[in-house]
Amino acid sequence: MRLKNLVVTAAVAALLAGCTNETLDTFDKAEVNIKSVKNKTTYELSGRIVANMQSANMPKTSPIMIRIFKEEGALEIWKADATNRFAKLREYKICAWSGKLGPKVKEGDRQAPEGFYPINPGQMNPNSSYYLAINTGFPNRYDAANGRHGTNLMIHGACSSSGCYSMTDEQMQEIFALARDAYKGGQQSIQLQALPFRMTAENMARHKNSPHIEFWKMLKTGYDQFEITKRPPEVNICEKKYVFNQQTDGKFSPGGQCPAMSTPSTMQVALANYNKKYDDDYTKALKKYEGMVWYEPSEGERKAIVAKDRVGKELAYAPTGRSIDAGKLMKAEDLAKLEARRAELAEAKKAIELQTAELEKSTRGGKSIPVPAQNPLPRPVEQASTEELTTTKTGFWSLFAKNGSQAQRLEPATPSELSPTGQNAAGAVAQTPENAAKTKAAATETAAVKPSDAAAQDAAALQQTPVEQAAPAKKGFWGSLFSKSETSQTVTAVATAPVNPAAEQQNAEQKPVAKTMQQQPQAAAKDKTETAVKPAAAGQDTAATESSPAEQVVAEQPKKRPFWKIWGN
Repeated sequence: MRLKNLVVTAAVAALLAGCTNETLDTFDKAEVNIKSVKNKTTYELSGRIVANMQSANMPKTSPIMIRIFKEEGALEIWKADATNRFAKLREYKICAWSGKLGPKVKEGDRQAPEGFYPINPGQMNPNSSYYLAINTGFPNRYDAANGRHGTNLMIHGACSSSGCYSMTDEQMQEIFALARDAYKGGQQSIQLQALPFRMTAENMARHKNSPHIEFWKMLKTGYDQFEITKRPPEVNICEKKYVFNQQTDGKFSPGGQCPAMSTPSTMQVALANYNKKYDDDYTKALKKYEGMVWYEPSEGERKAIVAKDRVGKELAYAPTGRSIDAGKLMKAEDLAKLEARRAELAEAKKAIELQTAELEKSTRGGKSIPVPAQNPLPRPVEQASTEELTTTKTGFWSLFAKNGSQAQRLEPATPSELSPTGQNAAGAVAQTPENAAKTKAAATETAAVKPSDAAAQDAAALQQTPVEQAAPAKKGFWGSLFSKSETSQTVTAVATAPVNPAAEQQNAEQKPVAKTMQQQPQAAAKDKTETAVKPAAAGQDTAATESSPAEQVVAEQPKKRPFWKIWGN
């Protein structure tokens, strides 16, 4: 019976050649003051909307239909009049929808669904976290038959979308009230037509290169029949596809073979007239867009269009803008280059994500960082004397000393550290423990040789080796202040004049060298005074230089005067 009435209506619509009642007002903004709404479920429509319905002969509780166009960002409310013919009552600008044009395929793809969905009273949610919500019913029988899945795809408020069609709270309050009144009038199911765009000949020609074009052609059949009859089409699914207004004696199975079916003759005539005009318009559109393709913008590009309009406005709302405003026509070759570039960027992004995942895995989620292995190649180590790296510590009173600015002083070698030639056994100022031991052994060995040999060796060494001069002795505060003269502290020098070997040997027989060499370290350890050796003056006594080298010991420094004798001679 319903299909028969639909056929009659279609015939009338064909005779009217598309004349429809478009006299009703359409509004972008809802006439709702949210602050004054005390109960969301019992809210009554504004007087202006009720007046418009009365003027169009629409009962308050007559059925409604919801139609959505993604690209234009529009949601329409169509309402039946007394003849059961639908006219557009309200049109709202969709605040936000996520993804791009095309159907929803799986959970998490951020796509808003496209297709024909029945909405039952149980799908109304007055307690939604997004003010109010109406469940679209995705996945329907068609989606399930094609393996598409997802949950909680809604039409709701709050202007925030992640796969839903989101409105403002004011818009959602009106939509919810219109649906509630239709259910009160006895409507069992409200049809939702979620379409990518208005399926005119020009729009279909503009999107002819889309990968979803065959899916959209299937939806266009239902769109066309509503445009002809102005009544929601009867929708069934068989062979995993939509069929509209088909007569049959069999049953429809979403995944099974379609039963024997036919289109009513009056509908065929109306469709033939409609399609003839459409084909002519489509041919003209193809010529218009020859060599051109439509660039479908991303969600981010849509948001950028409306971002400047949101400055200073409610931050809780996040409108995504219209796809038709952000998209554009391009030459086919330019779009191909752009798509290739995007593919490269997507591949690079995927590689970075894989590298990041591997790094997090190797570092145990960033909690530990691998330590590089030790270099297996040996590295040369510079060895330095401990005394060279040690800075001499100075007391407070040393600040007033004459030479107190010298941070480091070289300690003179003790007689035990001097070789028979008078030079430091280590060959340098610093004396390591190993070199000290070698020096001591050499001294012992030297003491054990014959006096004559030792004397000869010592005399030859003194002739060839320059004698080192030790650093001046440290002076305390009182010593430097009250000393009679700085020259009185001068260390006695050892003459380096040539030695007569014959006299040296005679002298060595009278005074054994071993005894003298044993006394030298004892005297040095006892006094612990600094000594210095320097070349003798030109006019110094020659007899002193001809003495035995064993008797040439380092002279002691003059003893410091006691404090109470500072005024004496």
